[in-house]
Amino acid sequence: GAGTAAASAEGYEVIDIDLSKMSSTVVYSQVYDMVYYPERYEGRTIRVRGPLNYYQSSSTGADYFAVLVSDATACCAQGVEFVWAGEHAYPQDYPALGTELTVTGRFETYEEGSSSYFHLTDADVSWA
Repeated sequence: GAGTAAASAEGYEVIDIDLSKMSSTVVYSQVYDMVYYPERYEGRTIRVRGPLNYYQSSSTGADYFAVLVSDATACCAQGVEFVWAGEHAYPQDYPALGTELTVTGRFETYEEGSSSYFHLTDADVSWA
């Protein structure tokens, strides 16, 4: 994708909300806002940074990956779930849990059972 705003192999060229450059206080309140008002963010490109977290559903066996963002006092954390673009197997293609990741993806809500969630889809994932 030469010069397009769409996602390309090089990642996203236009980022609507870059949480990786904000203070922990701002990031936490921004993610809190995403949880409660997801319609404001639908389709927007979000970048976030934080430690990798992994969860497997006991009922469906589905894998979920997230970066954790904490508030300034580190008492509360909120996971930002992401779906890595391409084929990636866990655990071999992922870094160790707790590794600091930078994730950029498209904000999308989805339903599971009677609950509604959001994740960053088609995500570009990197770590040092």
